[in-house]
Amino acid sequence: GVMEKLGLGPEILLQENPSLIYARLTGFGQTGKYAKSAGHDINYLALSGVLSNLGRKDENPYAPINLLADFAGGGVMCALGIVIALYERATSGRGQIIDASMVEGVAYLSSFLWKSQKFGFWSRPRGENLLDGGAPFYEIYRTSDGKFMAVGALEPQFYEQLIKGLGLDSNELPIQMSISDWPEMKKKFASIFAQKTQAEWCSIFDGTDACVTPVLSLNDATSHQHNKHRRSFIKNDQGDISPRPAPLLSRTPAVPSCERDPFIGEHTEEILLENGFTKQEIAKLHSDKIIGFSKPKANL
Repeated sequence: GVMEKLGLGPEILLQENPSLIYARLTGFGQTGKYAKSAGHDINYLALSGVLSNLGRKDENPYAPINLLADFAGGGVMCALGIVIALYERATSGRGQIIDASMVEGVAYLSSFLWKSQKFGFWSRPRGENLLDGGAPFYEIYRTSDGKFMAVGALEPQFYEQLIKGLGLDSNELPIQMSISDWPEMKKKFASIFAQKTQAEWCSIFDGTDACVTPVLSLNDATSHQHNKHRRSFIKNDQGDISPRPAPLLSRTPAVPSCERDPFIGEHTEEILLENGFTKQEIAKLHSDKIIGFSKPKANL
């Protein structure tokens, strides 16, 4: 209801411009019991049902920072809704209102959880299944230098290369999918990984299909050979590093800006002037605390 209080609700604006696409991104959506309640990523993730599946065995569910509901279920799904509405408008000429709920966005993003239940992927308690830390061949292991290696050797042919790289003989081990042996196998793998540094394990597994890769810090990711080759990260004129826009399009790739990120409100006046507001109107909006300004300060 915030935009309605400003006289800028979708019903008003769509009357003036019927082709307008009006996106409303909220945690709980525009209707329902929690529609007007405060919340954050962890709350939306909880209500979606997804949070109950995240976490280690015998531990509380774990929220992975705020990427899933805020950015994936919220920002990305809302942006997708805008793209869909633009595509539809090309045919109908009409706009519409997008009700983007982070709860529903992250739930839909996680459709795999619902669709795969009947296949037994999630038949065991949290942390004991194939993809949530239960399997020894889909796990993260600490190395002797306190770093980590990520293992994702699901398919038999990849698992065999993992076993070979660890210096083990598959004929002397339980079969890969013997769930009752997974706890002991995890202990065995952990003991072996702890005997070498991350760099040493990379020298063993790089170039193989064992699906074993280093767990890189943000700093290390930017300097990794693979990412450097693809120019996956960019540096702005202040020396700040960030990911290059993705995905990469062949004919019209994004051209990233190397300028620093703008301050919030830095271009408010400039944009309003471009859209026909007078300086007096802008000053009134500012004095009424509807808009804000933020100008960079000189470092003298």
